[in-house]
Amino acid sequence: MRAFITRLLTLGRHGEDGQATTEYALVLLGAALIALLVIGWATTGGGSGRIGQLFDSVIDSVVDKL
Repeated sequence: MRAFITRLLTLGRHGEDGQATTEYALVLLGAALIALLVIGWATTGGGSGRIGQLFDSVIDSVVDKL
């Protein structure tokens, strides 16, 4: 009985061997999804105009400080 309980307690420990790799892969997939959504938004009609306005305001702000 003692061996059975010890075996049950050690089963959970072996299941975490690849957990860090799995979490890393999920984070990369999430980042790729967000990047694709941003690229899709930026290349459609509404996004490109806003990016241009943001770029213009940043450049104007830098030039005003010189």
